Amino acid sequence: MPATAWDTRQIDHAPRVAAPDGSTVRILCALPGASTALFTLPPAAVSRPVAHRTVAEVWYVVAGHGRIWRRLGDDEEIAALAPGVSLTIPTGAAFQFRNDGGEPLDILGATSPPWPGGDEAQPAAGTWSPTV
Repeated sequence: MPATAWDTRQIDHAPRVAAPDGSTVRILCALPGASTALFTLPPAAVSRPVAHRTVAEVWYVVAGHGRIWRRLGDDEEIAALAPGVSLTIPTGAAFQFRNDGGEPLDILGATSPPWPGGDEAQPAAGTWSPTV
């Protein structure tokens, strides 16, 4: 959390970390109820399948093209990812995404509650063979 009541970050200076699914994450601003990040998957890459134990996410595709697979209970779906698409990943849902294009796949994500770190993302059975 910032030292003041607000935070301002320039994406070029945002910390970069590796996500449990293998994507690159640029950590953006956070508040007590949610955190934001930009997830990037390189061209032709497929993430590792995971499920979140305590958080839910809302994603918005900024650039690139690909697909996401999600499963929660008996419900399962593969959806297209393209600029302008927004989607949700409920707590406990298994998911995996892939970049089907020739440019990076960039996704803005909001996580609620804020990402706790550590063992939040648990390995899951997916639908594609991961490459990252």
